[in-house]
Amino acid sequence: MNIEASLPRHSSILVIARLMFTFIFFTSGVTHFTDVSGYVSLMHESIPFREFWVAISGVVELAGAAMILLNKNPRLGGWLIFIFLVPVTIVVHGVLMVTATDPQMQGIQLSFFLKGVAMAGGALLITQLGVSEEAS
Repeated sequence: MNIEASLPRHSSILVIARLMFTFIFFTSGVTHFTDVSGYVSLMHESIPFREFWVAISGVVELAGAAMILLNKNPRLGGWLIFIFLVPVTIVVHGVLMVTATDPQMQGIQLSFFLKGVAMAGGALLITQLGVSEEAS
């Protein structure tokens, strides 16, 4: 007996999953424009054009999340989210995880780093599978 085949599939779950996955990217994408200085402060001072990178990453997040949520080119949206997550996870959270002197802050950054890795994995799944049965 194939247990996988007997598990229920509902289109409403696909919509809820898209909402859940993209919510963080919409929220973060908007705050990239409402709190530019906060995002700039997370980046090492040696990185040039930090305000530019904050703006570009906000646009990429919003575009990728919209594509996934609306199921319009969701695989491309998955690539945009993945391309956003890799440098942010490494450059921001990875660096802070290693350089933080406070053990509690190291733990917080480790958690953010692992969250970034998990979300990047989810985005990669979307790049390959899309977000609905119709997109397959």
